[in-house]
Amino acid sequence: MTDTLAAQAPLDPREQPIFDRILGVWDSLSLLKQDRSTYIKSHDVLNLHEELVEQVHLLNVIREEQDKPLEQNRVDYILDECFQLISLFFLTIGRNNEAPAVYSMTSTIKRLLDHLKEAAFYSPKDLESISQKLDSMEEIIKLGKATQSPHLLKFLENRLNRCRHILAELQSSLADLSPQLIPVYERLVSILRSISAANTRQKFPTAEVQSFQDQLREVQATMVDGKFLGDDGTAPAGQHVATELLHRCLKWSELVLARQGKIDERFKPIYDKLCEVLNQLEKLSITQAWSLRETDLYDYQHRLDKIDESRINGNFEDQSGVKADLHTQRTLLYMIRRSYAYIYTLIISSEPVSEALLPVFNQLQTLRRCLMEVKRSGGVLSARELYPYSMK
Repeated sequence: MTDTLAAQAPLDPREQPIFDRILGVWDSLSLLKQDRSTYIKSHDVLNLHEELVEQVHLLNVIREEQDKPLEQNRVDYILDECFQLISLFFLTIGRNNEAPAVYSMTSTIKRLLDHLKEAAFYSPKDLESISQKLDSMEEIIKLGKATQSPHLLKFLENRLNRCRHILAELQSSLADLSPQLIPVYERLVSILRSISAANTRQKFPTAEVQSFQDQLREVQATMVDGKFLGDDGTAPAGQHVATELLHRCLKWSELVLARQGKIDERFKPIYDKLCEVLNQLEKLSITQAWSLRETDLYDYQHRLDKIDESRINGNFEDQSGVKADLHTQRTLLYMIRRSYAYIYTLIISSEPVSEALLPVFNQLQTLRRCLMEVKRSGGVLSARELYPYSMK
C-alpha cells in the first residue's frame, strides 16, 4: 500500500512533508505488527501515536488557513489507515479504555450499521447492543479530555456522531413496531439469518432449510385475515413491518432451496475469499483468548473493506459489467455482514490486559471458572481438595 501512496502526491504541496512523515509512521506500525518475536511494548505504540497526532495538528493548521477543514485527499486515506492500526495496538497493549482505542470500533460499527441499513432487517436487540457500545465509547472520549489531544477527540466525536446518525435512522424504522409484535419480528429475523447461514455451508443442508421454511409457515398460520393479532384480538401497530419481513423470508427460503447453495461461477472468486475470511474469523471467535492479537483484525477488516468497496452502486458486477443475480448478491452481502459482525464481537470482547500479561490472565480466568463450577456442584469436603488450585 505504501508504494502506491508514495507515488501519489497530495493536492496541496505544503501537505507533502506531512504526508511523508505519516508514511514513515505507517511503515513503523506495519513492522511492529509483523514482529511476532516479542510482545508489543507500550512506549513504542505511544511514541508513534504522539507523532501521528502532531501531524494531524499540522494538517489542521494548513487546512484552516485555506478554509478547507473538510478536505479529503490521499493524506486522509493514509491517516485513516494509521489510526485504524494504532487503535488496534492500543487494544493489544491493554489500553482499551483510552480514546485512541475507540477509532477501530467506530470504523467497524459504521460498516456494520451501513450493512444493516442496506439489508433492511435487524432486531431491536441488535440496535440496543450497538447503542450501548456507542454510549460507553462516548464516556471514554469524555474521560480523555484531560490527557488526549483536543484535535483527536474532536475527530473521534465526529466519527461517533456519524454512527449515531445511522443508528437513529434504523431505530426510527422500527418505531412503529408494537411491543406485541417484537417477539414475532425477532423470530423472523433469527430464521432469516439461519437460512442465510445454511446457504453458505460447504454441504447444503436441505432438510434444515426446509425446517426453517416450516417455521415460517407456522408463523404465517397465526395470522388472521393477513394480520398478526395481539392478546386482546386486535391488530397491533407495525403490521407492515412484520408482514413484509415474513414475505421476504418465505421468498428467500424458496430461492435458497432452488439454488441449493450454488453460487454463480462468475462470482466464485469473491465467494471463496469471503469464505476464507469468515472461516478464519469464526475460528478466532472460538480461540480468541489464546490466539488473538488484536492487530491481526486489521488485515481481515482491510480485506473485507476492499471487497465491499469493489461494488458498483451497491451491486457486485462481473468483468463485463453484468450485475450479480439476487441470490448471489444477498449471499455475498450476508458473508460480508457476518464477517464485520465477528470483528465487532472480537473487538468488544477484548480484555483491558496487555499482551505480555494475557497468558497469565487467561489461566486465572480458567482457574476462576473451575472454582465456580466446584462451588456450584456443592463445594469441597476438605482444604486438601483445593490444593491443586492453590498450586496453580
